[in-house]
Amino acid sequence: MQNKTTTFAEEINQAQHCAMAEDNSMICMGLGINDPKAIFGTTTGLQSKFGSDRVFDMPTSENAMTGVGIGAAITGTRVLMTHQRVDFFLLAMDQLVNNAAKWHYMFNGQMTVPLTIRLIIGRGWGQGPTHQQSLQSWFAHIPGLKVVTPSLTDNVGQLLYQSIMDNNPTIFLEHRWLHNQVTTQGKCLPLLGEPEFTRTVRSGKDYTIISNSFMLSEALQAHSHLLRYGIECEIIEISSPTHINWTHIFASIERTKRCLITEIGHTFSSVASEISHSIYSRYYSLLQCPISIIGLPHYPEPTSYKLTKNYYPNANTLSLKIAEDIGINIAKINLNKHHDIPGEWFKGPF
Repeated sequence: MQNKTTTFAEEINQAQHCAMAEDNSMICMGLGINDPKAIFGTTTGLQSKFGSDRVFDMPTSENAMTGVGIGAAITGTRVLMTHQRVDFFLLAMDQLVNNAAKWHYMFNGQMTVPLTIRLIIGRGWGQGPTHQQSLQSWFAHIPGLKVVTPSLTDNVGQLLYQSIMDNNPTIFLEHRWLHNQVTTQGKCLPLLGEPEFTRTVRSGKDYTIISNSFMLSEALQAHSHLLRYGIECEIIEISSPTHINWTHIFASIERTKRCLITEIGHTFSSVASEISHSIYSRYYSLLQCPISIIGLPHYPEPTSYKLTKNYYPNANTLSLKIAEDIGINIAKINLNKHHDIPGEWFKGPF
């Protein structure tokens, strides 16, 4: 009997259904939450099951919408809010940074803000500078905020469910290109389990790759390609840049003595830079080559199809750099696809 499959988007949907059923006072709000496309299929059936009093659309006013969510959370209501683009959410940064992130600290731990904000990262089809930004480093810089960057279908539901049930404000950065990522349902972690924010998804002895979000997909593809040349990479997923298990990372570095860190955003002043610093401060003399950081260059994404071709790193970028560090020549992976779509299923960003 063939295993039933599930997608990244379906796991996100299931996590929301479970959380809404668990907490009868929880509300779920967002732009387009009940429209026919249901935010890329991630909110399907929520309003019909839990009613329009608990699941509802909001006007296109990001700052006001976030203020409503924070106010409700402060008074004890568990809130899940969805913004279809992280870029537009920037209008609400004052609400997030000066209110949600500070509340618990300012009241000496006696007050909580049980608010989770889903922010979707766009990419592809010429979305340009204002529709594709990956801002994990920006949010991770703010004390009091929990940041989650899911990468794989097997644990995205668990990560979202636990974020919702957490009494601290959480930013859930969700990459659009992951929504149709498939896994067998039997491989998905139970929603009620305690998530591992730092975990090894592939074991290896020659090289450590530290990654998250869509770049983890590229790292896995590079891993498979490098195995053909006898290079065994260990891939570590960092699903929360604000909850890194350093012991886990350091143990891998002690084994491989080489490291590449991917960044879903710009490499300048990034989470990857912070991880690199922590490794260098401890293992400078042990490392057999400099740590590599691969991410976006320090300029906005062009809108032009041709200009974006070399803007985003991919599996070839990673595998060629690792081979260079180890000192062997390898062939490029034949990606055989348009660089601005993740697969034939992708028929547009909206």
